Amino acid sequence: MGVGASFRSDNDWGASPQILAAISACNEGPARPYGADEWTRRVEERFARIFERPVGVLLVATGTAANALSLAAVTPPWGSVICHRHAHINTDECGAPEFFTSAKVVSSASGGSKLDPQLLEAELAWGRGDVHSVQPACVSITQATEDGQVYTAAQVARIGTLCRAAGVRLHMDGARFANALVATDRAAADLTWRAGVDVLSFGATKNGALNAEAIVVFEESLMAKLPYLRKRAGHLSSKMRFLAAQMGAYLDQDLWLTNARTANAMARRLADGLAAVPGAQLEVPALTNILFMRMTDELSSGLRRRGYDFYGERWGPGVIRLVTSFRTTPEMVDGMVAAAREIAGAKGI
Repeated sequence: MGVGASFRSDNDWGASPQILAAISACNEGPARPYGADEWTRRVEERFARIFERPVGVLLVATGTAANALSLAAVTPPWGSVICHRHAHINTDECGAPEFFTSAKVVSSASGGSKLDPQLLEAELAWGRGDVHSVQPACVSITQATEDGQVYTAAQVARIGTLCRAAGVRLHMDGARFANALVATDRAAADLTWRAGVDVLSFGATKNGALNAEAIVVFEESLMAKLPYLRKRAGHLSSKMRFLAAQMGAYLDQDLWLTNARTANAMARRLADGLAAVPGAQLEVPALTNILFMRMTDELSSGLRRRGYDFYGERWGPGVIRLVTSFRTTPEMVDGMVAAAREIAGAKGI
């Protein structure tokens, strides 16, 4: 199977050439270690411009580290983190949030892929003041969600208001924050601190970086803890400039937004093409770079035999996940659509 036929994950693809060039460039000569270098300083300044205010920035190598350390800064050991049941911190991080916080991750009863404010309000009140119960300390939302949907600025603000009323922090898992941002056409500040977000896990690896993520801190008091949490967890890189060079190139000239627009556009093109194929049905709107399709077994197995790679089965019988990336091309998309049409026609679907 050729790699060009992969719709399995945006993690499957490599790094943007600009980012690889930046890594090579920062390799020349010495630089101060542990984030005291000029590349890290420039990244901090760039984030301040993007979010229209001073912010704390801590670079780490993985999204799991960004999430777990962010949550550790806002959640005491007797606390709980409320999130959607499909949230990455609940299903795909092997207990890292619990390990670093010693707290409990509690899945909301919300349906779909976004937290329901009405349910969340009741869940934030449950057990409060009862010494026998963990105490709600943080709410975590995923932007974009696990099925590619997006919280609007108003929806984030509604949850932010509930969090402030309950005296808890709001964390945003932004592994695909760029994809969500270009889908909403709003300012980064509107989806984060203006809406009540205290700390953001800012993703870059899925969208063109090699191995660079950032913890972006809006609540200044958290910076008293986070540098020590990062060091204690083994995520303070000695040669931090190699992470900072990636993040700098990712942010410079809006590469992060350009890459996200490409990935989102390719997902919409794929959704439109497959929607006309008998035996394929879009499960949720194509808003970002993740699609969920319901397909007949004949169609999905036929596409796999032709070298198209994607996830299936995990989300229920007949449901597959397709993910586009900054390197997905119209030719890849159109090739898959054409193959699906041929298979459907041959099978009489």
